[in-house]
Amino acid sequence: MEIQYYGANCVKLSSKKASIVIDDNLSDLGLKSVTKPGDIALFTGAHAVPSVAVKLVIDQPGEYEVSETSVNGIAARAHIDVEDQKTATIFKFIIDDIRLVALGHIYPELSDAQLEAMGTVDVLIVPIGGYGFTLDSIGALSLIKKIEPKIIIPTHFADKDITYPVPQQELDEALKDLAMEASEAVPKLKLRVGDISDVATLVVLERQ
Repeated sequence: MEIQYYGANCVKLSSKKASIVIDDNLSDLGLKSVTKPGDIALFTGAHAVPSVAVKLVIDQPGEYEVSETSVNGIAARAHIDVEDQKTATIFKFIIDDIRLVALGHIYPELSDAQLEAMGTVDVLIVPIGGYGFTLDSIGALSLIKKIEPKIIIPTHFADKDITYPVPQQELDEALKDLAMEASEAVPKLKLRVGDISDVATLVVLERQ
């Protein structure tokens, strides 16, 4: 499996059988959409209709099987929801036997039931930009400690080419609060099950 980052909360997961694009709202933020015909488009929150003919759009809680990929959508409270409201969706994927979770813009508290639905997590994709738009680094760290992933990929931080509705925290500043050191940023992350160790690792992906 390969993981690539395209800015904001947009990540692409690629395997031999599937191409999955998460949260491609890039055209609303001053960048070009990266979704291609035949992709599987997932959205953790409100979104525009994809501009190309995708294979499938998943934007609601539920269990899905597509292109030999297992997808579990878990209802969650969005960062702007009032208590007891759940308008966001956390997605867990099993691709090539790797278990990956994309949190999206959620409120930084999870119930035991939500954590149980996630189960064991190899890779966690978590926004860190904060300022009321999404999780900040403190909220992200709290969730990382509860979920206990092996690999953490931060998203949705400040970028001079992205016009966020609310300014986002710089990556370097956010990483200080995570209390984890990242190795040099890489253009993509290639993963096999045997590559995942028991030691938690922070991986920064370059925007494509």
